[in-house]
Amino acid sequence: MGNRFKSSLEGEPVPHEYRDVRRTEGVQSQEDVQSNIIQFDKCLEFLEKAGKTYTSPKFRIWPEDHLIIFKLLVYFYQDKPNAEKHGIDLHKGILLTGPVGCGKTSLMTILRFMLAPKEQYIIKSARDITLEFIQDGYPIINKYSKASFHQISGELTPKAYCFDDLGVESNIKYYGNETNVMAEILLSRYDMFIGQHMLTHATTNLSASEIENCYGNRVRSRMREMFNLITFENAKDKRC
Repeated sequence: MGNRFKSSLEGEPVPHEYRDVRRTEGVQSQEDVQSNIIQFDKCLEFLEKAGKTYTSPKFRIWPEDHLIIFKLLVYFYQDKPNAEKHGIDLHKGILLTGPVGCGKTSLMTILRFMLAPKEQYIIKSARDITLEFIQDGYPIINKYSKASFHQISGELTPKAYCFDDLGVESNIKYYGNETNVMAEILLSRYDMFIGQHMLTHATTNLSASEIENCYGNRVRSRMREMFNLITFENAKDKRC
């Protein structure tokens, strides 16, 4: 992890005070959020400040979301002891699920700021990708899967994407052929995950059965292998 954070929102730099908040010693007093790596209280302060700056002035961290946030931090900071404790596979991506308005997109947006630039993922809404497909056709599937690489220090490295709001998009007809664009992208990225460790993250309002109805059993099966499932349970709409 880098000591300085950089926003991937149009290349805008994160203010100087948004610095590395991993703890070097000590643990939190709350049993569920103890870590020798993560300084959880400082992380919460950082996330709330970043949320107000980059998502909404009304953004706040809710106490009932602390464990979910801690699990996400465990993943992104590669905290192996806590990953094992919470059943998180550090080699997979994150599938963050929950009802509308619970804060999924906001969290995945600001958590990027806690990563070094080369480790940051790109957030792209599933709906926007399908609109790109309407305009440009099948090359869009390749753009977000097999051609999803960038150069870092002279080496081709897989791009990590977070596909926001999986399931809100519809099947698209392109020259008479109906295509489930996100299903095709997920299947292709699964192949690249197995062969090139291409990481994918996503947010969705859908349940497991709804994902299967939307994308089919094959995609649902692949998603089990690609993602750690982290869920907002009985969460309220924070935008109300």
